[in-house]
Amino acid sequence: MTKVTFISADGRQRQEVDAPTGTNLLDIAQAAGQPLEGTCEGQMACSTCHVIVTPEDFAQLPRASEAEEDMLDLAASATRNSRLACQILLTDAIASLTVQIPPESHNMQGM
Repeated sequence: MTKVTFISADGRQRQEVDAPTGTNLLDIAQAAGQPLEGTCEGQMACSTCHVIVTPEDFAQLPRASEAEEDMLDLAASATRNSRLACQILLTDAIASLTVQIPPESHNMQGM
């Protein structure tokens, strides 16, 4: 299990969830009601699951692939610690992970 903490775009709300090993962050975020659309359903053809990983936790993740970095170039408010949630696989090596929802995040599926 990985303890995942989601921080709202405005930084005012935090939600903690226990995520089973072997799941990806996008699935966990959507199950928790977070506003990550994931339009391409994890096929890395969009950037609608963009999250900002805290600097402390960013270092424990495997490097982003070149294809993921290309998609992040299209993401609004991308930072050095940006990742696509669909590409973060939660493993036993990740005890906890904290991510912030970017300010421009809009889940059109939830409307």
